Amino acid sequence: MIASMEKAERRRHLGLLIKPASGRCNMRCAYCFYADEAENRSFRDCGLMSADTAHVLIDKAFAAARSVSFAFQGGEPTVRGLDFFRDFVSCASRYGGDVRYAIQTNGYAIDGEWVDFFKENHFLVGLSLDGNKAIHDLYRTGRDGKGSFRRVFATAERFRSSGVDFNILSTVNRDVAADIEGIYAFFKRNGFRYQQYIPCIDPIASERGTMPYSLTAELYGGFLIRLFDLYYRDWSRGDYVSIRYFDNLVSMIAGYRPEQCGLFGFCPKNYVFEADGSAYPCDFYVLDGYRLGNIMEDGFDDFDARSSEIGFSEKSAEADAECRSCSCFPICRGGCRRDREDFSTGQLGRSYLCPAYKSFFAHALPYLRQMGEAEAAARRRG
Repeated sequence: MIASMEKAERRRHLGLLIKPASGRCNMRCAYCFYADEAENRSFRDCGLMSADTAHVLIDKAFAAARSVSFAFQGGEPTVRGLDFFRDFVSCASRYGGDVRYAIQTNGYAIDGEWVDFFKENHFLVGLSLDGNKAIHDLYRTGRDGKGSFRRVFATAERFRSSGVDFNILSTVNRDVAADIEGIYAFFKRNGFRYQQYIPCIDPIASERGTMPYSLTAELYGGFLIRLFDLYYRDWSRGDYVSIRYFDNLVSMIAGYRPEQCGLFGFCPKNYVFEADGSAYPCDFYVLDGYRLGNIMEDGFDDFDARSSEIGFSEKSAEADAECRSCSCFPICRGGCRRDREDFSTGQLGRSYLCPAYKSFFAHALPYLRQMGEAEAAARRRG
């Protein structure tokens, strides 16, 4: 059922995540999940994506779907160089169809040429910024070990002054969770009104919660409650700030499908492409056992078949009886697969962050329903 539904959806639209520089990066963030992933597979680095691989990927994507979204991530995708991206966009533009671009960048080496390119080609940019200088520089450093805040903040200023469409992406580590009121005020004060908060993930081989930056369920629950109160307060005042997770919850209550994959209740058919063209079902599973094939030899039907063979989406839809009977399940839907998996056994259980979601929904659900009803009414009015 999941496979057929996702295949029908894919024929209308295809969303691809591309790592043109593999895991290479010009920074050394302490909590980088992709550096850890690279250490847990048989190859650490796939090099740089060639123009030939990019062209084949573009050709096969447009052969498979009427509209395509290309999102670039790393490592740091801009390490591949601006000429690669110019060529990519030029190749894709030959199809003249519905194409969208996005990129997630650390902002460390973005100059005026990059800014002009993003603006001209309508890239949606996710800029990684964890908060003010004291918070951001704790774990997001350059190769020299020095904090990266000043360079990243300067990039945000360039984006804003040039009209680049960008969101702030913050990794919720222990310190971000503890100071969310100050971080939210800092972002608002600087005009960053589109925000995403991504829970920090510990290394695959470690016990969750044991790293200096680790996010525990207790910390995350408190973080969600305090951030939501700020979000709701500003919404009530007509001073709306977009926070992706909360926006999705409101939209779901209003009767619409979420766009954030962790809220589907299963892993939708997404495709991640490493620099050598190898395909994987999820950014958190670019690991040997989840390789679906290679775009140079295979097509999207082949990737579908391999994904079904390993049961990636099907397994992610499983939830134990206690989870399904929980009053939060219709909106929580179990959470992200990565937070549910024990990599030592391969078994899926309840989310590591389950207690956080229970405490959050117990606090926020009445207000979310109010906001959802308001959104549904607004959409009916057109």
